[in-house]
Amino acid sequence: MDPIKLTRRLVDIESISGNEGAVGAELYDELCRLGYTTHKIPVAHERFNVLATLDDLPPQVVFSTHMDTVPPFIPSSEDHDKIYGRGACDAKGIIAAQIGACQRLRKDGAAVGMLFLVGEERDSLGAKVANESPIGSKVLINGEPTENKLAVASKGALRVEVITRGKMAHSAYPHLGESAIEKLLTALERLRKMKLPENPEVGPCTLNIGLIEGGRAPNVIPDFAKAQLLYRLVGESDALKKEIAETVAGVAEAEVVLEIPFMKLRTVPGLETMVAAFTTDIPALSKWGTPLLLGPGSIHVAHTDREFIAKKELHQAVDLYCAMARQLLAGSAKTYR
Repeated sequence: MDPIKLTRRLVDIESISGNEGAVGAELYDELCRLGYTTHKIPVAHERFNVLATLDDLPPQVVFSTHMDTVPPFIPSSEDHDKIYGRGACDAKGIIAAQIGACQRLRKDGAAVGMLFLVGEERDSLGAKVANESPIGSKVLINGEPTENKLAVASKGALRVEVITRGKMAHSAYPHLGESAIEKLLTALERLRKMKLPENPEVGPCTLNIGLIEGGRAPNVIPDFAKAQLLYRLVGESDALKKEIAETVAGVAEAEVVLEIPFMKLRTVPGLETMVAAFTTDIPALSKWGTPLLLGPGSIHVAHTDREFIAKKELHQAVDLYCAMARQLLAGSAKTYR
């Protein structure tokens, strides 16, 4: 199994979140061809996760990552050193590396399996469904672009909608109306001035104002406005949520629409480490074993128009995944701390 060829084949299948059926079918066929006992786990609307195991070896270590990508679809290309395209590093190259590692490990009689998921880029729906039917694995090696470094922690995410309401009026007579957009600007400015939590081990909580919408027309005083915010969590969120609500009180409502918790992660001795400032499916896979996080590629090029993965790093990932699995299988609790 050539991970470079498989990466390109997967990248060339459009699988933006919600449309993972075709890439799931391709993976299902490939894993069946390679001799794994392979299952489609229904999720929703012709979407399914793909689970691959070995008949005579209930998996103790499961490799997992996601099949979906962010938009837009970008087909693959390559040069001497890199593979380009949407999903090259996030996370179709990782899928190829994990399959490559399992192909090696199964020759040693290792008890490994694979779980490839839908929906990570949107709401981790595939992971939530998978967590309803765990298979008894002890360790979950999750793949995201960490530059082949083992993550010691993964920041959480708090998605907040800030909503303001006003009163419509003719823009020539603003005193007869009440601008929801002006209220929203006031609320956002207050939130931008908030002092956010810091964690000495993983860094600061950060805020991104990702989307603003509202209004009717340039000549109408707006009666409604909304902003979508994303905080990257570095610890517990209760105090932050309370402060957000108090900060916008009187001008806006703040509603939490998604929360993924901050995670401290296990490590394996001898591997270089990093902090993942992004979220993963790991919090939604709590029943699949002790989680570890490592993958080839850089998050700095994921979600960009020049997303790529280095071929050398892809092959290194196969070696690292094999070494990690062997160490974890060999000594259980003594092999990770």
